Amino acid sequence: MPLDCTSAFYEENAETYANRARSLPKQQLDAFLAGLAPGAAILELGCGGGQDSAYMLSQGFDVTPTDGSAELARQAEALIGRPVKIMLFQELDAESAFDGVWAHASLLHVPRPELPDVFTRIRRALRTGGIIHANFKAGDAEGHDGKPTRWLTVGAER
Repeated sequence: MPLDCTSAFYEENAETYANRARSLPKQQLDAFLAGLAPGAAILELGCGGGQDSAYMLSQGFDVTPTDGSAELARQAEALIGRPVKIMLFQELDAESAFDGVWAHASLLHVPRPELPDVFTRIRRALRTGGIIHANFKAGDAEGHDGKPTRWLTVGAER
């Protein structure tokens, strides 16, 4: 099952993955945050090492970080100094709780047939007028990337 392999990859490589050299997607973050009121409630789906959450928190937003990997969640908690909810996207069960959802380079791990349900869950979690940022790799395939245990669904970046 793709999610089991992906989860195992992140569990086994959490420290390396969280501490890798990574440029903050500041342009996309700033554009996303500009669409929200100061202090707005944001759900981050797939926070990884916590860098994006740390930035949003530093800008005064109320961020709820989540990740499917317990080990990555621990890495993020060490960086941001707050709990990270361990949760798969398919487990999202919030209703009108967030003004924005940030899912940068994370939903690409959801197998294509499961994406409609995940987007329904995200929509339900958003308050009226809420916004979402999600991106995907370009293409129209899905399967394992160069790391044989990590599953990616590929679609046009939006």
